[in-house]
Amino acid sequence: METQWISDFAHPGVDKRPRKRPRLNWDVPPPLPPPKALQMIYCSQEIANGTITNHFMPAVYYTGVPRNISPPWRPDDKDGHYVFAIGENLTPRYRILSKMGEGTFGQVVECWDLETKETVAIKIVRSLQKYREAAMIEIDVLQKLAKHDFTGTRCVQIRNWFDYRNHICIVFEKLGPSLYDFLRKNSYRSFPIDLVRELGRQILESVAFMHDLRLIHTDLKPENILLVSSDCIRVPDYKVLSRSAKGGSFFKNLPKSSAIKLIDFGSTTFEHQDHSYVVSTRHYRAPEVILGLGWNYPCDLWSVGCILVELCSGEALFQTHENLEHLAMMEKVLGPLPQHMVIRADRRAEKYFRRGMRLDWPEGATSRESMRAVWKLPRLQNLVMQHVDHSAGDLIDLLQGLFRYDPNERMKAREALRHPFFTKDHRRYGYLN
Repeated sequence: METQWISDFAHPGVDKRPRKRPRLNWDVPPPLPPPKALQMIYCSQEIANGTITNHFMPAVYYTGVPRNISPPWRPDDKDGHYVFAIGENLTPRYRILSKMGEGTFGQVVECWDLETKETVAIKIVRSLQKYREAAMIEIDVLQKLAKHDFTGTRCVQIRNWFDYRNHICIVFEKLGPSLYDFLRKNSYRSFPIDLVRELGRQILESVAFMHDLRLIHTDLKPENILLVSSDCIRVPDYKVLSRSAKGGSFFKNLPKSSAIKLIDFGSTTFEHQDHSYVVSTRHYRAPEVILGLGWNYPCDLWSVGCILVELCSGEALFQTHENLEHLAMMEKVLGPLPQHMVIRADRRAEKYFRRGMRLDWPEGATSRESMRAVWKLPRLQNLVMQHVDHSAGDLIDLLQGLFRYDPNERMKAREALRHPFFTKDHRRYGYLN
C-alpha cells in the first residue's frame, strides 16, 4: 500500500467504537464451477460501458475449456484499475480464477499458472504513473529480499513480474488469510498467548532480517501478515464459556499452523532514502512520525508492539482517526510524552501542545465521544492483564521496550528476540506449529 498522507478531521456522527477499518479480503475463495459451464464475471468498480458497480456482475457465458488467447481489450475503470473477467487469461501463462482483494495500489487476483501448474496470487497495479513507479520500487525490494531469504520463510516470495496492457503485474506465491481477516472471522476474539508468542517471534525475525538488509517496512499491521496455510482447528472458547456471553459461540477457530510471512512492500524504504514524510497506517504509527521528527528502523518496532497488543486483545490498541486524539491515547496508555521530543516537534505538530509543552487535551478534543474514547483506555499493564493469563509480566516488559517514545531508546528487533518472553521455557504451555 502506498504511503498515506493523512490530514486531521473530526469524528463523523455515525462513528461508533470499536472502529474497524475496511480491509482487503484475503480469504480463500470458493472453487470455480466446472469448465463446461464456466460463468465469466467482470471484476471492477466500473464496467466499460460506464455502469459503476462494487460487486461481481454476470457478463458472458461460454462452454468448453478456455483457450490460451488474450481477452478483448477493455478500457481501465475511472481509477485506473484493470477490468477483467473470471476465466480469462492474464497473458497466455496465467488464467484468472478469482478476485482476492482490492486496495489503493490496485487489485489482487488468484490465478492458475499454466506453466508451473500451481496457484499463484497476482497483484495488478493501477495504470497511473505514480503507482507504476511504486510497483517497480516494490519489485526491487522483493528481489533483494528473495536473494537473501534462502529459506523463503520470512517474506512473501516473488515468482515473476510483467507489464501487461500498461499494468505492472507482480506474481507471488499463494498464501492463506491475513491475521486481521482471521481475527475478523472469529468476531475479533483474541489469540492464545502461546500463539501470540510464536507469531511475534516470526514477525520480529522478519523485521530483523529486513533491517539487516537496511530496509524499513514502514507499514506493518495485521493485514500485511499472512498465514502460510488456510487450515484451521476449532477449539472451545473458554473466555466465552466463563462469562456465558449472550448469543456468543462457545467455539473459535485457531490456525492449524502458526507459520506466517510479511507482505506488501510498496512502502518499504532503504536506509539512505528520505525519512521526513508520513508513513504507516494510522493505528500503527509511531510518535516520532506524528511529531514530524523524522523516522527510521524504530518505527517498525512501534508497529510490532501495536500488533502484539491487537493479537492479545482482538482489537487495535489506538483506534483513532486524528493526531491529537492519537497522542492523547498514547499518554493515557503509556504515560506523558518526553519533553525533549515535544520541544523538537515540527511546525505542523506544534498545534497539539499548549505553550509548546503540555498536550492540548482535553481542551483540544473534537468531541465528547473522543474524550470518552481516551478516558476509557486502561494503562498498558492493566490492558495486558485483562487478556493474558500466564506470561503477562514478560509480555508487559517486552511491550514497554517496544513502546519507548524516544526511538533511540526503543528496543531493536534482535534485542526483542532475546527477551525472556521468547527465551523462557514455555513447553508446559506450547502451541502446535
